[in-house]
Amino acid sequence: MASHQLGISVEGRPITATVFNDNCQHTVTIFGGFHGDEPKSSHVCREFIKLLTQDSAHSLATRWVIAPLINPDGYERRNRRNANKVDLNRNFPANNWMLGSRRSRMFGGLSPASEPETQVVIKLIDEYPPDVIVTIHSISGDRFCNNYDGPAEDYAYAMHQHNKYPVRASIGYPTPGSFGYWAGVEKNIPTITLELPSHHSPRRCWLDNGSAILAVAGISS
Repeated sequence: MASHQLGISVEGRPITATVFNDNCQHTVTIFGGFHGDEPKSSHVCREFIKLLTQDSAHSLATRWVIAPLINPDGYERRNRRNANKVDLNRNFPANNWMLGSRRSRMFGGLSPASEPETQVVIKLIDEYPPDVIVTIHSISGDRFCNNYDGPAEDYAYAMHQHNKYPVRASIGYPTPGSFGYWAGVEKNIPTITLELPSHHSPRRCWLDNGSAILAVAGISS
């Protein structure tokens, strides 16, 4: 296990990743905290790091790359967007990126990949090419799900066997410039957006999803 500082946020806060089994070729990458007002996503990532640290048997045939907090400035304020008021999950250089209103909480920036946090994610994908990605968010109401992009349906159903969340090919609304579209559809990397129920406690989110995340490695190794 090794922790790396990947870069810094707009306001200079470190963005880090923990890597297990760097000698393994098969890679599962997990992201949390794209949105600063979804702290349960970072909690699940950190609990997963603890699990792998305490019980290495879970990590043996897989290189795990876990970045628990992509948007530390937003997290500090419990704000969806980063310090430049950009929604990082609309800032990726996908063909469907579009310039929106600065007043929107989903404003994708003035240009694709304009934000240092977005650039950190792209750099990490290049440095540790993943076989599958799980990016963790949370969502209100009954919209929690295993949402998938690209060739990831089997992974979504593998997770469903553990967390019992619905499997969805669409989140139900447009997401121009999203990480899922960029990584899953355009780069053809199986990508799961794990949408946690925002009304569940951090503890329950972890208990429902620890084995679900492990299942991703089980079907892709």
